[in-house]
Amino acid sequence: MTPDDTGTIQLRTTRVLPATPEEVFDAYTDAEKQKIWFSILDEQPGVVEIDVDLRVGGRQTAVWGPDPDNLFRERQTFVEIDRPRRLVTESVGSAPDGASMATTVVVTFEEHEGGTLLTVVQSGFPAPEVRDFFTKEVWPGALDRIEAYLRRAGRPS
Repeated sequence: MTPDDTGTIQLRTTRVLPATPEEVFDAYTDAEKQKIWFSILDEQPGVVEIDVDLRVGGRQTAVWGPDPDNLFRERQTFVEIDRPRRLVTESVGSAPDGASMATTVVVTFEEHEGGTLLTVVQSGFPAPEVRDFFTKEVWPGALDRIEAYLRRAGRPS
């Protein structure tokens, strides 16, 4: 959680997830799977709209929030796709209050003790406080949701 070699503010977070790298990569990038895990831990349904064009130069657009008046928006452009090992995106996000920022997100997926070690390095934060919010709230929440989705998807019928 220090500036990288270009001087930009970055974060690094990891989580071991209970699935293969292929399954984790697909949960992370597939629009239909994302629509499930985005709201999997919510007590009340909210708004989740996701479109994915998974190719270099393609885009993922996500709109989500508790109601139509409080929506977060993110547009990611895929810069590098090496399924199921690595994904690099340029991300532009905005909050319901209109605040926005652009970052670069590098996600790696490595086999680890019967699961997958997912590592996220996100850089380009405008201030350490924003990075700290993503470190303490945004990424843990997203990874909790992905993990809950993978645990439910892995249950035998």
